[in-house]
Amino acid sequence: MLNFRRLLNRHAAVILILSGLVLTVGLIISQTGNEFVVPTAEGETHNAFTESEDFQYLERANRAFINLVKRTRPSIVQITTFTEQKVDETIPRLRVIPRQDMDRDELRRFMDRFRGMQPHGFGYETDPTPNNQEPLPDIRGIGSGVIISDDGYILTNSHVIEKADEILVTLADGKEYKAELIGRDSARSEVSGTDLAVLKIKAEGLSALPFGDSDTLEVGEWVIAIGTPFNLSQTVTRGVVSAKNRANYLSNIKYGNFIQTDTPINQGNSGGALINIRGELVGINTMIATNGVDLGNVGIGFAIPSNTARQLLPQLIEHGEIVRGWLGIRMKSVTHDIAEKLKLDQVHGAAVNDVGRGSPAEKAGLRPGDVILEFDGQSIRDSTHLMHLVGSAGVGTKVKLKILRNKEKILLSVKLEKRTEEAIESLDESIDPDVSPLKLAGMHVQSLTPKLANQHGHQGETGVIVMNVEPGSVAHRLGIRVGYLIKEIDYNEINSLEDYETIVKELGESNETLALVYFKDLRQRGKFVTLKISENDR
Repeated sequence: MLNFRRLLNRHAAVILILSGLVLTVGLIISQTGNEFVVPTAEGETHNAFTESEDFQYLERANRAFINLVKRTRPSIVQITTFTEQKVDETIPRLRVIPRQDMDRDELRRFMDRFRGMQPHGFGYETDPTPNNQEPLPDIRGIGSGVIISDDGYILTNSHVIEKADEILVTLADGKEYKAELIGRDSARSEVSGTDLAVLKIKAEGLSALPFGDSDTLEVGEWVIAIGTPFNLSQTVTRGVVSAKNRANYLSNIKYGNFIQTDTPINQGNSGGALINIRGELVGINTMIATNGVDLGNVGIGFAIPSNTARQLLPQLIEHGEIVRGWLGIRMKSVTHDIAEKLKLDQVHGAAVNDVGRGSPAEKAGLRPGDVILEFDGQSIRDSTHLMHLVGSAGVGTKVKLKILRNKEKILLSVKLEKRTEEAIESLDESIDPDVSPLKLAGMHVQSLTPKLANQHGHQGETGVIVMNVEPGSVAHRLGIRVGYLIKEIDYNEINSLEDYETIVKELGESNETLALVYFKDLRQRGKFVTLKISENDR
């Protein structure tokens, strides 16, 4: 039994030795580095993937973006502005005193980045020295721009260079040039307002970025942005087109019609390029939506379409400003309800709310209640679309309007005039009429102006608004009050005060005559009421 156990132990030892030899054979000795390498399947898997068709596609796409950036970066510049601070000598000046633990370089960097804001961590004290003995440092601003010609024309945002006393342009290779302001269109302008500006530097042989067709951009299309966010020059980000034709309600820019993108842009990207995969300029990055706290990117940025910029460039270069056409109406976009009521094949067009006295629209015969379907042969999407077409058509241009009036399509010819502040003011004055002298069931009405619509919650509606109700009258007993909206009488739609007065004048003289009135208030959507015509009406 003992010998059997010894034999068994010998066999076990042999098996262990053989197992060790097998493991040793699995180790490969590096002939160059004398290192042991344990072979695995990882290398084979990696090689298989890099040789696969999927990887080749990814590699080509990756290389395409790299080449795209290399080709377009030389066309993007950094814009630095300097504005002299004006000192009011009638009041004591304040100066900034740095903390004791902050050196001068740290102070300069902080003030460059957060100019105009009270710097946290700094103390303030009254400067006892006369204001004229120690000038204040210039305010410094940073933005971006796009080279659009090889002889030095640069496109940027107007707000980038606003109030600048000196403009410095830095090219991608680091060369610096003083820039001349050729033309600008302020974002705050009621007359035009696109937030574009053109600069010029004395240089030749520059790398100009070609214009692309922003109208052909599709939602979901890849784009890249290059600019100077937070003073970080030549910064590249990538994203997609999120939406198109974002209207001016997003900002105070009157003629805003933006491309929305999720390409990350931040402060300092303003004026920089939005570029498609063909290496073409399709937009000028202009603003971002923020969470209101850190003012950083949250994935929603807006760019002025390249077609808008290209269309306005000749005016900015030749005249230094933008001159726009003027029609002289107030309007709103056609809604689904309006399109259904007018039996339109699709929802499009702009409904005329008011026509200014003496305006090109009035001279052409346009009336409140008309729906403009086409402008110079181009189908109208909405009121914003029409505003852009009118503005860019040019002063003195004669165009054809296709309108819908009483379910009949009519062609009108109109000669556009110049859009000015005086013209806008005259429109406001001419479409703010007094209360109508006509009385119906003891009430008086007037036109629904934008101000009254906002005040009483009738935005986007048409009709006339009740401005006076006699106590004890038929209208008063039926619950009609000031601020209610009358939209129909006897099934006739009311789009203007003129419509209302025409209908009321045609009502029968007998006090038995019935009128059907639809009114709307803030508490209920609307209802029909029956009004008896009083002997004292009209």
